[in-house]
Amino acid sequence: MPDKLVIVESPAKAKTIQKYLGPGYQVTASMGHVRDLPKSQLGVDLDNDFAPAYEVTPDKAKIVRELQAAIRGASAVYLATDPDREGEAIAWHITEATRIPRSKPVYRVEFNEITKGAVQAAVAHPREIDRHLVDAQQARRVLDRLVGYRLSPLLWDKVKRGLSAGRVQSVAVRLVVERDREITAFKPQEYWTIEADLLPASDAKPQKFRAVLIERAGKKLDKFALPTKAAADAILVDLDGASYRVTTITRKDKRRTAAPPFTTSTMAQEASRKLGYSPKRTAQIAQGLYEGIDIGGGEGPTGLITYMRTDSLNVAKEAQDEARDFVAEHYGPAYVPGKPNIYKTKSKGAQEAHEAIRPTSVRRTPEALRRYLNAEQFRLYDLIWKRFVASQMAAAIFDSTTVDIAAGRQLPAHGAGPYTFRATGSVLKFPGFLAVYHVGLDEGEEDEDQEALLPPLREDQLLRLVELLSAQHWTQPPPRYTEASLVKELERLGIGRPSTYAATISTITSRDYAQVTDKKLVPTTLGMVVNDLLVAHFPTIVDYNFTAQMEQELDDIAEGERAWVPVVRSFFEPFERTLATAKDEMRGVKGEVITTDIPCPTCGAPLAIKWGKRGEFLACSRHPDCSFTGDLARDDEGTIRLVAQPQLAEVEQICEKCGRPMALKKSRFGMFLACTGYPECKHTVNLQKASDGSLVSATPTVTDHACDKCGKPMVQKKGRYGMFLGCSGYPECNNIVNLDRSGQPKAPPQITAELCPACGKHMAIKQGRYGPFLSCTGYPTCRTLAKLPVDGSLPRLLSADEVAALPPEPKPLRAPAKRPKRTAAAETKPQRTAAKSSTTTRAPAKKATRTTSGSKPSTAPVAKKRTKLEPAVVAATASGVTRRPRAAKQPA
Repeated sequence: MPDKLVIVESPAKAKTIQKYLGPGYQVTASMGHVRDLPKSQLGVDLDNDFAPAYEVTPDKAKIVRELQAAIRGASAVYLATDPDREGEAIAWHITEATRIPRSKPVYRVEFNEITKGAVQAAVAHPREIDRHLVDAQQARRVLDRLVGYRLSPLLWDKVKRGLSAGRVQSVAVRLVVERDREITAFKPQEYWTIEADLLPASDAKPQKFRAVLIERAGKKLDKFALPTKAAADAILVDLDGASYRVTTITRKDKRRTAAPPFTTSTMAQEASRKLGYSPKRTAQIAQGLYEGIDIGGGEGPTGLITYMRTDSLNVAKEAQDEARDFVAEHYGPAYVPGKPNIYKTKSKGAQEAHEAIRPTSVRRTPEALRRYLNAEQFRLYDLIWKRFVASQMAAAIFDSTTVDIAAGRQLPAHGAGPYTFRATGSVLKFPGFLAVYHVGLDEGEEDEDQEALLPPLREDQLLRLVELLSAQHWTQPPPRYTEASLVKELERLGIGRPSTYAATISTITSRDYAQVTDKKLVPTTLGMVVNDLLVAHFPTIVDYNFTAQMEQELDDIAEGERAWVPVVRSFFEPFERTLATAKDEMRGVKGEVITTDIPCPTCGAPLAIKWGKRGEFLACSRHPDCSFTGDLARDDEGTIRLVAQPQLAEVEQICEKCGRPMALKKSRFGMFLACTGYPECKHTVNLQKASDGSLVSATPTVTDHACDKCGKPMVQKKGRYGMFLGCSGYPECNNIVNLDRSGQPKAPPQITAELCPACGKHMAIKQGRYGPFLSCTGYPTCRTLAKLPVDGSLPRLLSADEVAALPPEPKPLRAPAKRPKRTAAAETKPQRTAAKSSTTTRAPAKKATRTTSGSKPSTAPVAKKRTKLEPAVVAATASGVTRRPRAAKQPA
């Protein structure tokens, strides 16, 4: 019987660790956070040192009860959550939510990799929860809540509902918007270069190579020395009939060292460049590799990489030694550097106690694991493995050659001439780490590994001109951010942390602040509008340096150098004053539209950009006189165009009910025609695509099944949950029949002789997601469910005659009355609490409950129904018992 309880975050991780600890331990999962701030409120007491009002989230109430039961039977509790600030906070929240008795030992253990040695060593050397790390994470959570819940409603009021703002998120949007405007405002500058294709004059099989003009009359030519075609042509005329001779040849070895192993940021960048994965998808795949994969051998799941949320470049000595041995065995001693490669991080506030991302063992090569991994897991593991092995290998050596060439009509016997050309080339002399790995490049970066081979040359050797060329060039604007380069820039500025990069980029795209087009982040009109409002009224919030400084202060809290409450207060007080001013001065843009130069296909008036529930769209600026709307699309340059509208084929465009024209509309279920007389006339016609891509009326398919209520044919229809059969007599008959996976009508439930223990009606056998079960036939009045016997036996089924003899269900006399709208007078009346509600059914509490305020246990009955009027009440347990809110306990 296990007597020690180990709590981790995920079931996959629990399964792997259970294998390493053996029968003396029980490993269970908390499924991430068990407590959080309430979603419907600010959840921060502004008058009490920003005390957070944490509550057990409804979806975690059952897990907390299970953890409490496991803790009661354990002699000691080990909290093995992730080795970062968020993991430390989760461990603290578990102790608070489960109310572990003070007499029970509680230990905090952490490991950077899920291997047998690392896990057992961590359990053998536990520590206490680090309150400084908890404070740092709590400060971040409170700051984000204050910004999000105070600033977002302002955007809802001034722009549109559903928007959000945040310390890191809004800065990321600003980066994308300002890069777009930098590109728009960029004015390209013209410049020219002179190049010569040359051949060694005396070689039997000469090899052509290219040289570039770098000097004229002893003066170096800079980039813009030849600004026009006329300046370039003048040099071409001067070089007409010129001779060419090698003056100097310089050869040297150029060493290139390996890139360091991955951090969260560099892994996201490289996976985006080489694999095409978004940062969010990369994080998800890496999480699975870290928690464990079953790689055969009967050992169960095995962690394949170290912890993947890190900004450190440290590598354990054991891992370095193993990598060096592996390289020596497979590539030779020459590929092993004289001493291990050590890398220093350049990111601000890096947590050096962690390790870089690496394989838990380089002996597990990607090819050896290929059959155990899916395609995405294999590609990412292959990338991580190669990057780490290469980081422990010797430098690559290139034989670099530079050749200067004199040119002119009259050249001296030795030395320079009127013009000097230069040719460079390099040959890979020793591959070193390049035998394993090449680093990916962002747009605009040059490949240092690209080899340019020069022919054998000697000083004073004459050359023969093949062709003299002038080339026109234009300066290029900075490239748009990709998801990878945006992560790189955030890291360079010290904004955000490894655990926030993927979520930040996912948020700005899901909120429709930016779109990913051809792998580039292009700001939307909505993103530009929101950014401009925030920059104008909250310049500090979206300031790069201020946000980076806040990150540094959070790091100081983690190091114990600052207290978290003063840090939050120093931010909040000026923020609150700015917010109050912005509520009065910020202009509302809800009624504003942004007119484009795209003509309306219906009336020719300019189309305008508007915002709807599903993002941006184009609408005629003459609305409501013209009701045309259409989808818009942006290319990678940010240019807006109207998406081609689908063509209607043989569809009546006049409303059959009122005679008005019908307009083409789009909903989440597809295209449809709607009467332009809406809301007086609400007639619609569903449409579907024909084989040629045109839109035709979606005529329901009539089936052979007859309605069991009115006898009319049933027709196929499509709803939010898939296809179903509906009566063709709708709306007079609204009978429907659900379909099974094969498309056939589901058989009616089999009614059994077993009676419901709650209401006495017969139980029926139904088919659910996880198999058959028993359900009361009194549904939805009675929702009693029961499992079938474990031995597979079934209750006696009623015959058709017995079923027909059952009394019919009474029909309700009238539909339930709608709740009346709340009036202004009603708003002023005092609200009843759940405990005083006369309509709430009560059940005696099964046992005494205790409050967190230290009062005596109470055995008074508590209302089952939870109302919005008690926001801080802890989520109700299955027995219906609720607990009064307790004052948030501040870490010492």
